[in-house]
Amino acid sequence: MQTPQILIVEDEQVTRNTLKSIFEAEGYNVFEASDGDEMHQVLSNHQVHLVIMDINLPGKNGLLLARELREQGDMALMFLTGRDNEVDKILGLEIGADDYITKPFNPRELTIRARNLLTRAMSSVNGGEEKRNVEQYVFNGWVLDINSRSLINPEGESFKLPRSEFRALLHFCENPGKIQTRAELLKKMTGRELKPHDRTVDVTIRRIRKHFESHSDTPEIIATIHGEGYRFCGELEDQ
Repeated sequence: MQTPQILIVEDEQVTRNTLKSIFEAEGYNVFEASDGDEMHQVLSNHQVHLVIMDINLPGKNGLLLARELREQGDMALMFLTGRDNEVDKILGLEIGADDYITKPFNPRELTIRARNLLTRAMSSVNGGEEKRNVEQYVFNGWVLDINSRSLINPEGESFKLPRSEFRALLHFCENPGKIQTRAELLKKMTGRELKPHDRTVDVTIRRIRKHFESHSDTPEIIATIHGEGYRFCGELEDQ
């Protein structure tokens, strides 16, 4: 089995050393970068499965770099930052981060959450998500393409989905009409258990809905079932 490869993007040397020691003790290969330029240099030379990044960085901050990551690759992304206000967390998740942890952090919790992301990221790289009986789901003029993990609108424009959006929408398509709780969705998206006040699922659903809202003639695809969760309401075509 391939050894997981992690890239730590953090400008504080002491924190980088601490994180490097934590993950090397888990048996992972660890690369380091102090800013965006070094991050891109590592990514151009190595296959990275998980990026763990601070937001406060010299030059381009982590939020800007996250946008670039989502345009260039499909590795898992975790923010590990001292910015603990709700606005930053929501923004980070909206950009496409798979997880968001604030400093100071619990090393055990960090390694568990990183392991969950790595399991899914490496399964995807090895074809785990593509081994299905269908290659795409078609509904209301839209197409969810499994091989490219893209959402294609009625005009044929393709949008590569961040991992969390893709997994959520795929789960909805595989379970049409069924109410999905936030806990079930979060488990599918990240492997994490739902905790009080965790808004990851709600933010992800909001991002998915924005794609459909760009077409006013598209009916409601994902309905909110108050007090229970969400339900996929799209009209799936026979495969």
